[in-house]
Amino acid sequence: MLKQLFFVSFFICIVLAGSIFAEEKTEQIKGPILITSQTLLSDDKARTALFEGSVVAKTENMTLYSDKMLVYYAEGTGNVTKIDAEGSVKLVKKDLVVTSKVANYFADEEKIIFTGEPKAIQKGDIITGTKMTYFMKEDRSFVENSRVLLENKKGK
Repeated sequence: MLKQLFFVSFFICIVLAGSIFAEEKTEQIKGPILITSQTLLSDDKARTALFEGSVVAKTENMTLYSDKMLVYYAEGTGNVTKIDAEGSVKLVKKDLVVTSKVANYFADEEKIIFTGEPKAIQKGDIITGTKMTYFMKEDRSFVENSRVLLENKKGK
């Protein structure tokens, strides 16, 4: 069982390299992905892996933090299809930090939807709303019920 659990954990880390942390097509992911959590529960029948307790998924380009992360993967290929992160969600990518209570990643659309008081901070600018959708491939966002605070940058 422990050997199978290790394999599933290792396999999910490899698959995540090609999906959730996909940068723009011009930029390759550098280095390995490391996922740490207090516990991992794998369910081959449901094709899910549940990471709980101080979850950190990290690459050289991006880090995703949450209290709980449920990873769904396809039958046969094992490719990640969806990830649901809950509790103290925080995405850090270069100078962008997005926080929320919930984040849902959809591999087929290469997007992450943040809900539960989402807030994005980049270079001193702050954006809040009720729902934020980040389209990873295009590096663009859509915010519902937005409120924006722009930092006054002198000389620009």
